[in-house]
Amino acid sequence: MNFKEQVSEGIPDYIPENKDYDTSVNHAPVRENLLSYNEKKLALKNALRYFDKKFHKELIIEFKNELDQFGRIYMYRYRPNYKMYARPIGEYPHKSIQAAAIMLMIQNNLDPTVAQHPHELITYGGNGSVFQNWAQYLLCMEYLSKMSDNQTLVMYSGHPLGLFPSHKNAPRVVVTNGMVIPNYSKKIDLEKLNALGVSQYGQMTAGSYMYIGPQGIVHGTTITVLNAFKKIKKNPKGKIFLTSGLGGMSGAQPKAGNISGCITVCAEVNIKAIQTRFEQNWVDEIINNVDELCVRVKKAQIENEVVSIAYHGNVVTVWEAFLENDIYVDIGSDQTSLHNPWSGGYYPEDISLEEANKLIHENPSLFKKKVQKTLVKHVKLINSHSKKGTYFFDYGNAFLLEASRAKANVIDEEGSFKYPSYVQDIMGPMCFDYGFGPFRWVCASGTENDLDKSDEIACEVLKKLSKNATDDVKQQMLDNIKWIEAAKENNMVVGSKARILYADSEGRIEIAKAFNKAINDKIIGPIILGRDHHDVSGTDSPYRETSNIYDGSQFTADMAIHNVIGDSFRGATWVSIHNGGGVGWGEVINGGFGMLIDGSKESEKNIESMLFWDVNNGIARRNWARNSGAITQIKRAMKKNKMLDVTLPNLVDENLLKDL
Repeated sequence: MNFKEQVSEGIPDYIPENKDYDTSVNHAPVRENLLSYNEKKLALKNALRYFDKKFHKELIIEFKNELDQFGRIYMYRYRPNYKMYARPIGEYPHKSIQAAAIMLMIQNNLDPTVAQHPHELITYGGNGSVFQNWAQYLLCMEYLSKMSDNQTLVMYSGHPLGLFPSHKNAPRVVVTNGMVIPNYSKKIDLEKLNALGVSQYGQMTAGSYMYIGPQGIVHGTTITVLNAFKKIKKNPKGKIFLTSGLGGMSGAQPKAGNISGCITVCAEVNIKAIQTRFEQNWVDEIINNVDELCVRVKKAQIENEVVSIAYHGNVVTVWEAFLENDIYVDIGSDQTSLHNPWSGGYYPEDISLEEANKLIHENPSLFKKKVQKTLVKHVKLINSHSKKGTYFFDYGNAFLLEASRAKANVIDEEGSFKYPSYVQDIMGPMCFDYGFGPFRWVCASGTENDLDKSDEIACEVLKKLSKNATDDVKQQMLDNIKWIEAAKENNMVVGSKARILYADSEGRIEIAKAFNKAINDKIIGPIILGRDHHDVSGTDSPYRETSNIYDGSQFTADMAIHNVIGDSFRGATWVSIHNGGGVGWGEVINGGFGMLIDGSKESEKNIESMLFWDVNNGIARRNWARNSGAITQIKRAMKKNKMLDVTLPNLVDENLLKDL
């Protein structure tokens, strides 16, 4: 069978040949075995319902072995034989071009050059899943291949519930991940429900098919690092940015550091992750010895180098060595997946990666103790550097949260974290409050020419808008013009022909409309629009995206829910809502979308309606939280669009509160 026939086939009516466990790809750690005897039987029943009864006797043995060996049922046997990557949109079997766009993005998420654990259907973050098993993938692709523009596919945590009648203006796919009743939403509940095959952690852009590889994180980190150096009023040249994590969720820091113009030292315990980034030219040098690292970094400081160094080892070792060798760290952060601390998101200092992965499965309580001991030491060293002047911020992957749970010295006298999140200090007041966030697009043709043309179009629009920009947003526009001009030479693309930049509501709308016109004029092919969760409106997360909300509502999730509902009837091709993303299960609600534009008048209408809402919903909420930048920005939006009428806060004189 050819590719189209294989996709259309869905779950085959036969048992495919078994596949050898491929050691050349990065695999997920073995998960802790938490299920009781009866729960294991239930997990097997749940897995077997995808298959005809005549296959159950053979498959039950195999699935039981997977559950015992890996802690999950992945159905490796059903992994397709064809190569997994984002094909040009016309190569997918389809009755709806919108459905074909979604298939393209799903395959991009599972591309081995993009995905962290591709054979376990995990895109990034250690547990950010597209599907729970390969049967779900096959069934989903079959549904997408045959659906019309008058149907909607419903996805329950990776499970394709089915095609339902709808209408052409409805989303083609509605996705939910991990939407567990709050009282049953502890981390151990996630692990159990995932092992049972009934829920998954979608990680937003993983589980909603909008991941574009680490390019998005490179851009976000670049903007963060540039603004961090502005905050401490230092020229980046010859200055040190020390961080950690080069896996699927991160990997961005060395590249971002190079673009920002500083010395980046990034520690990573997994040599495979380091090699991937090195082969992508996202990191300049690899060093295995900490003494050698110290010598190299001192030289880079003296010579004002712009260089990125991956240290193969634990970041705690680096913080300690730099303290002992009097190496001044200007900016520090952490980008390990601490939202997933007990399953490989963060590793202890005193044992090897291999030993640690064994402990995760064989002695999870000891692994947890070792992680927490390392976190305590990690924080102690950061505190020592901070006293010398280091500016440290939490990148939002739950470092401070898990450090506090480990009883590390990370809480100040008032009961708050000693260090800010990057949103509190940088991204929130400088970007999100003004509507600037990660607008991204994918060229559905898969051609380099379309990507180059789209870069030109976006840059032209931003330059035009920057001429009349006010001082409070002009620098953000100029930073992003600089980014887009250098994007091609910085070799950003991994997987699909995609790009990202930070833009406000007006910028996103005008760029998308310019794309739509170019499609209509046959200059470029169709484009898929989307965004990350590090954004203005789609995510409620008290320790990350909404950490600069101080009216008490940072623990509510009305914004994210409204965002998805509003997008769904304003023209989105697909929408998604997730419990979890970035900072972890139970810590955040994420909403996302994807939109195919095809050059039509309908696409232009959807662009104007949906993108305006997708951004201004968040600005309106941030305005109500009394964020000054958001108040300013929502007033501007109301002046431009008379149909917008937002409730503004009345500010209270602080002196009135003093004597209460």
